Amino acid sequence: MVPRLTTALKGPLLELEQRILTAQPAIEHWFRTQWQEHTPPFYSSVDLRNSGFKLAPVDTNLFPGGFNNLNPDFLPLCVHAVQSAVEKICPEARGVLLIPENHTRNQFYLQNVAQLGRILRQAGFNVRIGSLLPEITQPTTLELANGNTLTLEPLVRTGNRLGVKDFDPCVILLNNDLSSGAPDILKNLEQTVLPPLEAGWYVRRKSRHFAAYHQVTGQFADLIKIDPWLIDPYFAVCNQVNFHEKVGEDCLAAQVDAVLQQIRAKYAEYDVKQDPFVIVKADAGTYGMGIMTVKDASEVRDLNRKQRNKMAVVKEGLQVSDVLVQEGVYTFENLNEAVAEPVVYMIDRYVVGGFYRMHTERGVDENLNAPGMRFEPLAFEDCCILPNPDCEPDDMPNRFYAYGVVARLAMLAASLELEGMQA
Repeated sequence: MVPRLTTALKGPLLELEQRILTAQPAIEHWFRTQWQEHTPPFYSSVDLRNSGFKLAPVDTNLFPGGFNNLNPDFLPLCVHAVQSAVEKICPEARGVLLIPENHTRNQFYLQNVAQLGRILRQAGFNVRIGSLLPEITQPTTLELANGNTLTLEPLVRTGNRLGVKDFDPCVILLNNDLSSGAPDILKNLEQTVLPPLEAGWYVRRKSRHFAAYHQVTGQFADLIKIDPWLIDPYFAVCNQVNFHEKVGEDCLAAQVDAVLQQIRAKYAEYDVKQDPFVIVKADAGTYGMGIMTVKDASEVRDLNRKQRNKMAVVKEGLQVSDVLVQEGVYTFENLNEAVAEPVVYMIDRYVVGGFYRMHTERGVDENLNAPGMRFEPLAFEDCCILPNPDCEPDDMPNRFYAYGVVARLAMLAASLELEGMQA
């Protein structure tokens, strides 16, 4: 089933999609040259927002946790992409140790881990799943809601090699974003660790990613002759913020006001009637925590205690001190009466699927990665790589192609970001 969406605004976005379609040969050649110079992340997912006048990423995850939401018809694409990625990094690889998050009660996440294991096995690797949880002291089989099972095993480190009992893998694949830091058991290993430890949120910052994305979109916009703002959200950052103690409020208010002024100028240029807004969120971290929608700088000065508590802490109870102020991108896509945003999944440099994140209780200017969300698989026709020039730009294969192009731009930005960390 291909989702049918309603989109409120069509003018500028249709022009952008048409430009992308027309430039497909140049775009694909440009991407090929980029991948000769840069190494893509092992896998990634990109949250997009389609406002009808702008199509832009709002987050890029290097430890994606929703493989269970992908259309099963595209499992072969995932398998081939994994084979390609591993062969480039470790051609002799036979065994892969998968290390997940510590979410043993999150059924959806566990189904993601099981699906990742299946993809790796179908790609021809022996796969075991090692847990960082101290209570996992022996192989532990978990029953999954979809009828499958998942066996977690305690990690065993011998010298500078990591595995589980009777299993010495060539590759360590992390599906754990290391929000609270890299544990010692993962440091200084002989084996290839994917993604690298520096990709974890204890090091990574969204502001660095979007700075790299700004660099990438500047080149891409020159290539296809578009205004880069159509695919690139404005942003600013404030450091040393303490929401509990009201420290850093002046910086935050000033940056909110500055970004809103930039957006207003573009809205006037493109005759956009909506009110500009920004998203204020932690510069590190995920899971939709520490996020708020702001339409006026005064709103970050007048937070009540509940709002301060919500903004002050993210995953694993970590305190927020670095804050990103990001241009808010409306989502005017709607699926089954729910506000929807596409999430595109990639392995190596290949788009392998995606889904719509939907929320019936959230607005078009709000974060959808929140309690109550649900998912619809995106049945990508030919998986975003075979647009149909004989159809309209917003026809599903063509719109999905545009999604895939913008998502790959974000993936390229992640490549530059990781290179900068490892330099």
